[in-house]
Amino acid sequence: RALPGVPRGRLYTIIMAAAAPGAEGPAMEAEAGGCGGEGGSPQGEGRRLPPASVSNGGAAEGGEELVELKVIWNKNKYDVKVRLDGTGADLKQEIHSLTGLPPAMQKVMFKGLLPEEKTLREIKVTNGAKIMVVGSTINDVLAVNTPKEAAQQEVKAEENKKEPLCRQKQHRKVLDKGKPDDVMPSVKGVQERLPTVPLSGMYNKSGGKVRLTFKLEQDQLWIGTKERTEKLPMGSIKNVVSEPIEGHEDYHMMAFQLGPTEASYYWVYWVPTQYVDAIKDTVLGKWQYF
Repeated sequence: RALPGVPRGRLYTIIMAAAAPGAEGPAMEAEAGGCGGEGGSPQGEGRRLPPASVSNGGAAEGGEELVELKVIWNKNKYDVKVRLDGTGADLKQEIHSLTGLPPAMQKVMFKGLLPEEKTLREIKVTNGAKIMVVGSTINDVLAVNTPKEAAQQEVKAEENKKEPLCRQKQHRKVLDKGKPDDVMPSVKGVQERLPTVPLSGMYNKSGGKVRLTFKLEQDQLWIGTKERTEKLPMGSIKNVVSEPIEGHEDYHMMAFQLGPTEASYYWVYWVPTQYVDAIKDTVLGKWQYF
């Protein structure tokens, strides 16, 4: 039915707008205007609500701002949205859900190490920022350690299989010359202090005669040959190794490590066994003999 003073098209528009859920007066007016009725704008030019103000990637439920990040870990990249007012600790929890990497094992980098207690807003994380993550999962650690331990055991097994030093070719050519005529007498099963005279009557790797003089007051070891005498600070000697000579266990072959590798070993043959421990202790600084 027509109402007095209301055109038929206008009446239909008002009825439809009133039937819409949650419709209110201002909204009905806007809707009516959009239909080209009386007092309205041309079709498609109705009033529009201003857009919501959103920064840094959008807003979460409840109006919280979100920021879009690119998390990079272990050559993998993850796109993630997190709360801008969330802390570094919150971000670590998010990374944990993405990667399985426990927060305690994460090192998160954004312009340096990411502080856990500060919010992303406080440290000025912006939309599209790259977050670098360093760390290994428990499974990764176990996977690395297990082969390493097995490899160490294999190395030890190989070392046990190695033939004695005195059987190796590089040493045999010296030992096959036999015991030097002027070698110092040995006392098997006894440990003695270093003598006050040089240890002499021994061979070096080239088969030449060598003597060892321990200058305790100068903290030096003098290695003398026919050609020259090397004066070595005992602190410069990295290690001392020795092994009994097979068939002549009352004498040892001994090496002084003068550099970082085995190639720097200075070998001495036919060292009387009673002085072996005293030589090691003196050179390596365990104690001094006076």
